[in-house]
Amino acid sequence: MPLTVLQLLPELEVGGVEQGTLEIAEALVAAGHRALVVSAGGRMVEGLEATGGEHHRLAVGRKHPSALLLIRKLRELCRAERVDVIHARSRLPAWIGYRARNGMPAEIRPRWVTTVHGPYTVNRYSRIMVSGERVIAISDFIRDYIRTSYPDIPATKITVIPRGVDRGRFAYDYQPSTTWMREWQASNPTFAGKRLLCLPARLTRWKGQLDFIGLMAQLCARNLPVHGLIVGGPHPRKREFAVELKDTVARLGLDREISFLGQRSDMREILAVSDLVFSLTREPEAFGRTTIEALSLGRPVIGYDHGGTGELLRAIYPEGLVSIGNIEAAAARAVEFLVQCPPVPAVHAYTLERMQRATLALYGA
Repeated sequence: MPLTVLQLLPELEVGGVEQGTLEIAEALVAAGHRALVVSAGGRMVEGLEATGGEHHRLAVGRKHPSALLLIRKLRELCRAERVDVIHARSRLPAWIGYRARNGMPAEIRPRWVTTVHGPYTVNRYSRIMVSGERVIAISDFIRDYIRTSYPDIPATKITVIPRGVDRGRFAYDYQPSTTWMREWQASNPTFAGKRLLCLPARLTRWKGQLDFIGLMAQLCARNLPVHGLIVGGPHPRKREFAVELKDTVARLGLDREISFLGQRSDMREILAVSDLVFSLTREPEAFGRTTIEALSLGRPVIGYDHGGTGELLRAIYPEGLVSIGNIEAAAARAVEFLVQCPPVPAVHAYTLERMQRATLALYGA
């Protein structure tokens, strides 16, 4: 029987939570179900609708007392659309969804699923994310966080469903098109003759850009022919850190050695032409999407040994692991890899198909 599944999150701007939402919506539609998403909107709405998903604009992530007024609106939406499953992916939207659902008669009340996308601060507010009848952990790291932080939650309620990568799109040894390469080279003539080192991440303090700049300073001090690519943009309301990063690069005299490429729609191509990819987060990643994308392309990744990134590298490419915050070790590993790099395995288990299939099975689809 076809299901109507409603996913709840703050917005559809950019990020792993948003990407996963679209991937599940696509799988639902492909399987003959309805995929509804409630958020404040954003640049990814068009992509959602292109897959056949339906977007309903409600600012369920806005931290304001008026958000409580959305409980009734969401409840009415669930009634009107005959929602079978509510899947909450963030804390405030989850609270609104939880109260909306619990105010419905038991005979039409949707099933309640939550996904823990990160190691939230442990408190009553965050506890909503483990309130699901079924709770999805996006990695073993997150499963262990749930077990440690909320020991009263039965282990049988928790299902580990790692995020996945589309191996058709992120194919091993993928080569960008001739047109893309021509435009890339014409737009970036200073890259010629350089080994490209890439840090793909949203411009947020904990994502590791400052560590990457420090690493590049060490490599450039050795007169190595390298160029650093910082790929990712700031949140529209948090641009100060981007200014700080550029000031740091200028102060270190690395303007010619590091480029800020901003938010890109061609991340796959940039990863594919990079010699090395880095994950240097100061806080543990819940999963590590760019890490698995780079590895899927056959690109070596050097990353700190914690969280989801450490989990992925231990499973697929342990040669890339370095201790947390050890910029010197990361730089030394980069030097080794630039001379002779261990090959990246062509096969791994972290596929998009597996993630979609497991999630739909959990819904009961």
